[in-house]
Amino acid sequence: MGAWSARHRKTAVFGWLLFVVLASFLGGVHGSEKVTESESLPGQTSRAARILDDAGLKSPACETVLVQSAGLTADDPAFRSTVEQVSAAVRATGRTSEPLSPYDTGAVSADRHSVLLQFTVNGDDQEAAVANVPAVMDAVAGAKERHTGFVIEEYGEASSGKWFADQFKDDFTRAEWTAVPLALGILLIAFGAVVAAVLPVVLAITAFVAAGGLVALASGALHTSDNASSMMLLVGLAVGVDYCLFYLRREREERAAGRDHATALRIAAATSGRAVLVSGITVVVAMAGMFLTGMADFRSMAFATIVVVVTAVLGSLTVLPALLSMLGDRVEKGRLPFLRRSRRAAGEGGRFWNAVLTPVLRRPLAAAVLATGVLLAIAAPLLTMHTANLTFQQQLPEGNALVATSQRVEAAFPGTPSPATVVVRARDITSPEMTAALADLQARALATGKMHGPTEVKVHAEQNVATVDIPLYGSGNDATSVAALKALREEVVPATVGRVPGTEAPVTGSTAGSVDFNRQMSDSLLPVFGFVVAFAFLLMLLSFRSLTVALTAVLLNLLSIGAAYGVLALVFQHGVGASLIGTAGVGAVESWIPLFLFVILFGLSMDYHVFVVSRIKEARDRGLGTGAAVAHGIRSTAGVVTSAAVIMVGVFAVFGTLSMQSMKQMGVGLAVAVLIDATVIRAVLLPAVMTLLGEKNWYLPRWLHWLPRIEAEGPVGGPAGAAAEPLPVGAGR
Repeated sequence: MGAWSARHRKTAVFGWLLFVVLASFLGGVHGSEKVTESESLPGQTSRAARILDDAGLKSPACETVLVQSAGLTADDPAFRSTVEQVSAAVRATGRTSEPLSPYDTGAVSADRHSVLLQFTVNGDDQEAAVANVPAVMDAVAGAKERHTGFVIEEYGEASSGKWFADQFKDDFTRAEWTAVPLALGILLIAFGAVVAAVLPVVLAITAFVAAGGLVALASGALHTSDNASSMMLLVGLAVGVDYCLFYLRREREERAAGRDHATALRIAAATSGRAVLVSGITVVVAMAGMFLTGMADFRSMAFATIVVVVTAVLGSLTVLPALLSMLGDRVEKGRLPFLRRSRRAAGEGGRFWNAVLTPVLRRPLAAAVLATGVLLAIAAPLLTMHTANLTFQQQLPEGNALVATSQRVEAAFPGTPSPATVVVRARDITSPEMTAALADLQARALATGKMHGPTEVKVHAEQNVATVDIPLYGSGNDATSVAALKALREEVVPATVGRVPGTEAPVTGSTAGSVDFNRQMSDSLLPVFGFVVAFAFLLMLLSFRSLTVALTAVLLNLLSIGAAYGVLALVFQHGVGASLIGTAGVGAVESWIPLFLFVILFGLSMDYHVFVVSRIKEARDRGLGTGAAVAHGIRSTAGVVTSAAVIMVGVFAVFGTLSMQSMKQMGVGLAVAVLIDATVIRAVLLPAVMTLLGEKNWYLPRWLHWLPRIEAEGPVGGPAGAAAEPLPVGAGR
């Protein structure tokens, strides 16, 4: 691939640009089809969504306005007048259903100082409701200004949906405008030249743009999601820059060693290029494990990540060698005068890494025991990890106005803000038997003491479907709410509507979604973990033809991922150090985060492992002993691994600064894992373990000698200045 690209430079470069433009344009024209609610959640929540979809019923976006007074009660004429005026203001927008008076629905607090005005926002779907809700919010804000003695605040599905939509857009834009300059700045320091620094960033961005178009084009068959877009930016920028960095640094290293342009480029293609290919395949295989979860959101994230990684690998192996062939030594243009170019030989390493590596190689057993002990201590909090679908209040940052409103509503009307909904499909929903069963359902639910009123029944006679909203006690994802849901599903529903022949009655809602999601995650863990570990092991075995290297790669990755889990539990669940990143402990880790981190980290950490171990094996194949090869491999890759890790940590840390809790957890988890992987694992544990193992590192049982040779790096050619297969540089055909 490198040779072809160097010989056909213009074809490679302009072909890439045409590919990016076409993919982006066609994807934009096609548009993105998003994952539906029935696809996104498993279990009873999915069945309930399918029943409503089949009946052509859309869940309305329910909104409430809290009217509260410290001095007046709901029976006071001034209080009633205020409620009526708020209702009139909402009705005047023409964007809602007729507001339901709290005096008719009974939505009056126990102390009678608070009421809830309830209505639904117009719109056939959630997006339409979000588009309509700003006018309603403005009307409520106007009423609040006119009645300064009252608390008048709006809260509901449409207003919170609008916040999430706006915040996601703002956060995504901020991430783009922060991560890209950050990566560029790090590369400027690493290379000391503008052209060399710009190349990886430009290729990573174009790979991301092209991948976005391809994912949109494929979304008709495999629906995408907002989280998938975040994953593409996060992973695409990180691996795109890293792959180019590996390739470019090796080419520059060979040039510094005295080789001509053609030989340096050929060696970079045969070594770092092949390592990039193996790393990319490993990431793709790891991400493919997410398809085994059986959930659409995970499928969309996996597919988007696979597409952007494949695109980044393709760009690194074709466009980059073509551009390097075109530029020649002009890749050093724009050298920054205040950054002195390093003249150390490739195997000498930096002063810092030499200081770290020297005692590790001198006392490998002590270093291995100490590093393992530290990582196990960091990983210990994962034993207490609790996962859940975070509630609205947990997702949003502290001090958010919507969170404050929801807390006031919950204080005045105890119970989860989002009720459980029993979706009933029957042969005849209006039959006397079913009417009695629906009434019995509400009565038995309240009799458990785990649920409370007001309950609400909506009957859709034409579709033979009814929905019953029953508020649960608890916060929504705590033990109280889970126990209430269990009682509703396993006791109340089977004893009431479940007794009517031909009836289906799944229970949905935010608590149900969290429980079903967690159950599906638990069921998926073993097959996903087994798939990823097995295939990563197999790829390492084929790449290095060593059982020992493959086994240590898997064990070291598991250790770094365990440490990342421990940090997640410590910071986001228990709140230790949470204030340092602008958040607080919320008592749980988002359900999808651990599985996602495992899959993506197992793939990404192989970047460093393949790159470092490839250089060690290359040195050993040239005749060095294992100990000397380990020292040479670590020292010669220290600079590029440091630069690549700093870029990844920086990009991931940007996501740790975003507003939503799930994005924070994902960003911090990835950043911590990569930091540990590139420092403790690669600079201490890996060299210590390989030094201790000695020649056993390259052990391959006789019965596995039939394995094909798919080595991570190929032959590197002769000494500096030696003849090599020519790759044209400086002038193209």
